[in-house]
Formats: sequence, structure tokens, C-alpha cells
Amino acid sequence: MLWTREFGVTEIVFIAAFVVLYVLYVVRIVRIARSLNSAYASLFIKLLLRTLYFALFIIAFLGPSFGGSKKEVRSVGKDIMFCVDLSKSMDAFDIQPTRLEKVKYEMKKIVEAFSSDRIGVIIFSSEAFMQCPLTYDQNALNLFIESMGSSLVPASGTDFGPPLRMALKKLEEKSDGSPNETKSKVIVLISDGEDFGEETDDVTKEIQDRDIKLFTLGVGTEKGGNIYANNRLKIDRQGNTVVTKLNPKALRQLANDTDGEYFEINDSRNDVSRLINTITKIEGEVRDAREVDVTANKYWYFLGAALVLLVIDILISIPTVRI
Repeated sequence: MLWTREFGVTEIVFIAAFVVLYVLYVVRIVRIARSLNSAYASLFIKLLLRTLYFALFIIAFLGPSFGGSKKEVRSVGKDIMFCVDLSKSMDAFDIQPTRLEKVKYEMKKIVEAFSSDRIGVIIFSSEAFMQCPLTYDQNALNLFIESMGSSLVPASGTDFGPPLRMALKKLEEKSDGSPNETKSKVIVLISDGEDFGEETDDVTKEIQDRDIKLFTLGVGTEKGGNIYANNRLKIDRQGNTVVTKLNPKALRQLANDTDGEYFEINDSRNDVSRLINTITKIEGEVRDAREVDVTANKYWYFLGAALVLLVIDILISIPTVRI
């Protein structure tokens, strides 16, 4: 038998108070009975009854748990890899405070929504780098997300090929390098720009052939925004202020080619909740199944018995001193 509460000071105080008060009561009744030269044996019937339901109240208070049944507990989850564009255009502030800061804020919400899933983060511009391998550790994920910045990657355009190929590789291997048999795999590509790579079509076909879900998330506005560089607005070689605009065409095409879905974040639209709901609907893979002993707090058995005895004590009057 297991107990919800430990036997402690509270229980000791209650028991001590009961014993002291009842001893004083018994001593008083015995004195009265002897002075009257009368019988007092029935006193102990009440004592036994009250001791019994007092003990049952104490047991119920401690919360006894017992039961021999077993229940199968399954651990179900997905592997989700985020590919986040960190090119300089992600520093544009057409979305406040910047596109990248907004992405970081929304990614933390996504991480919180999938606490039972393994999540990894890849950062990229023209090259891809592993920011955080697949993990269940939400604290580590949030630290890696918070540390993301455009200075972490080369400032030389955007190429979707390298991050998608790296995501595909990492999703298909375990931490020890052996094949990953998990079927529920998801890639989320987050970017604001056009794809200038030449290998995207090939890796997209591989993703589709392996039945991996690919979703794209466009960040920015089609009106565009400016970028600060060295505390001043960035200008091009002709001296014009640089305006970077969301170009969703490549992202939509990528989603369409893989039977995925395109989502967007801008000044008037935020599809993150819809993205979370879409990923949630994907059936997770059973990672582990085990049987555990099932016990339940059965305090009400003891409480019920105690209340019945209490009612009997109240309704049945037994003279403690017979004259």
C-alpha cells in the first residue's frame, strides 16, 4: 500500500490530542462511577467505537493508494527540424521589432506546444549550420533560439538546398549514426526571400520520396522594409536605401512540390497557430511502450466507514455509568 501523505507532525498532534482528552474523560467517568459504587464497563464500548473511527479518519487523511492492475503507457512523438534563414534581410523591421526577433518569439511558442517531440534547429543563408540537434530539452532549445542572429552565417544570399539536405540527413539518422526508423518527421523552412540555389529541386524530390512533411513559413511584407547596418539605414552601391520584400513565390512552390503547406507572418497576418495545429494533426510515432502498476487513492473507503461509525455513535446512546 502506498500513501499520498507521509505520517507527520499533524497526525501526531491529532492523535496526541485525542489520547490526552479521552484519558481525562475516562478518568473523570471512572471516579464518578466509583464514588457512586456503580458499573462503568459500557464506557469502554464507546471508547472502542470512537478509537476505531478516529483511526479510520487518520488513515483516510493519509490517502491510502492500492491496486494491482496494470496499464500500458505509450510515449508518442514526432521529429521536427526547423530551418531558419539568418540572411541580413531578416533584420528588416517591416515586422516589429524585426523579422528575426518575431521569428524567435514565435518559435518559442512552437517549442512549448510540442514538449513531447524532438525538435532541432538549422540556421542558414547560402550555407547551412546545425544550431541545435534534435532534442527534448526545451530549455536548451530556447537558449539556442535566443542566440540566433544574422552575424552567425555568411552574408551571401539565400539557398534552400543546404539546410533542407542537412535536415533530411539529420532526420534520417539517430544520434549514434544508425538509421532513424521514426516515420513522423517534419521540416519547417522559415525564410523571407527568394531561393538562389540550384540543388533545391533535387533535395525536394528526396524529401517527397521519403514521405517527410515539409512546411514553409514566409516572414515579412510584400511592401518591404529597411535594414539597419552600423546604426544607419543600409544602402546599395548606387546610394539607394535598401528595401527588402517578402518573396513568397519560392516558398509556396516548395510547399506545393512536397504536398506541404505555406504559412506566413506579416504585419496583418500570423499563421503560427495554424502551423501548430497542422503539425499537431500529424500522427506521432510510438517511441516506447511499457506497463506500469496502476494505484489510486482509496481514501473514501476509510472515510465512509468512519462516517458510518460516527453516525452510529451519535444515534446509539450507551449509558457510561449504571446506577
